[in-house]
Amino acid sequence: MLYEDKNYESEVEYVKTKLLKQKQNVKTILEFGSGTGRHARLLAQKGFEVYCIEKSQTMIDKAHSEINRLNHQSVHLEQGDLRKVRIGKTFDAVIALFHVLSYQTSNLDAQAMFETAAIHLDTGGLFLFDCWYGPAVLTDRPETRVKTAEDNTVEVIRIAKPVMFPNKNIVEVHYKLLAIEKSSANLQQINEVHPMRYFFLPEIELMLESSKFKLISTENWLDSEKLGFSTWNSTFIAEKQ
Repeated sequence: MLYEDKNYESEVEYVKTKLLKQKQNVKTILEFGSGTGRHARLLAQKGFEVYCIEKSQTMIDKAHSEINRLNHQSVHLEQGDLRKVRIGKTFDAVIALFHVLSYQTSNLDAQAMFETAAIHLDTGGLFLFDCWYGPAVLTDRPETRVKTAEDNTVEVIRIAKPVMFPNKNIVEVHYKLLAIEKSSANLQQINEVHPMRYFFLPEIELMLESSKFKLISTENWLDSEKLGFSTWNSTFIAEKQ
């Protein structure tokens, strides 16, 4: 419900455009951290075959339900850890959207994600990902935010409070989720902490090079602005060497 305003269609069109600009014959995609599969389903509608890796079995189950309902034959789901999973085949492109890289908070985890991408690409294959960009995070520092959403039965309030750890390049986002049933006024509360790492261009280049990638494109997510102090959510495209 809280992501109903997220424009998945525009995001998928952006990903399609960026991939095909670099390599016109992209047909198969491996997606890391696919969640409920909304990006994958839309990519499939545009003619791609998408193989999804998602750590959460709950998310996989939700994705299966939607894929079966819509009878998508070109979306494949597997529960697994993107740092370790080995599928045994290669793809034309690997994508990791919605800050999947920023959830890899240690150097070992981030490097393992890049290694997994490299293993599943042939020479010339593309790796597209986005993450929190360090110069922008430190310029426009995160603040406490409140987001609300509702339907006919429930109102949801999400409070996100950031705690910064500058020597680790990490922001811990402390979420408090309140769900209020309209008919009974019953209140449920869920608390979660999401550690998010922000990255800088030189370290991304170094990790990519260590996994035999060449960085070929950088820009702000969706609007193509050059990386800088205002590009919080930045996009990177690398080519397997």
